[in-house]
Amino acid sequence: MKPKKRKYDGIVYSTDPDYTYEQEQPEEEATLPPRQQTLKIQLDRKLKGGKKVTKVWNFVGSEADFKALGKELKSLCGCGGSVKNGEIMLQGDFRQKVQQALLAKGYKVKMVGG
Repeated sequence: MKPKKRKYDGIVYSTDPDYTYEQEQPEEEATLPPRQQTLKIQLDRKLKGGKKVTKVWNFVGSEADFKALGKELKSLCGCGGSVKNGEIMLQGDFRQKVQQALLAKGYKVKMVGG
């Protein structure tokens, strides 16, 4: 198994024996207050073989805050689900319950789809 090659952008050669290359860390996006965010809720039947899935997306903020919101919604609905790729997916039709919970937390909510 080959070790992964490091990507050295812009550095060709250094004569300093104590030089260490530092990669820039991407800054984490600051979480907007709930009143400034409009979350979208949709019922989807296409992903899980025809089973109903409630999707919540359009969250602006850090990954940790997004996962915490997803965990809170899953425990509120008493269902399974996942939080990845910028979407919270809850197994089942929980649009009304999720909408009420998000409105109580101060988020603006928009129902998408039929």
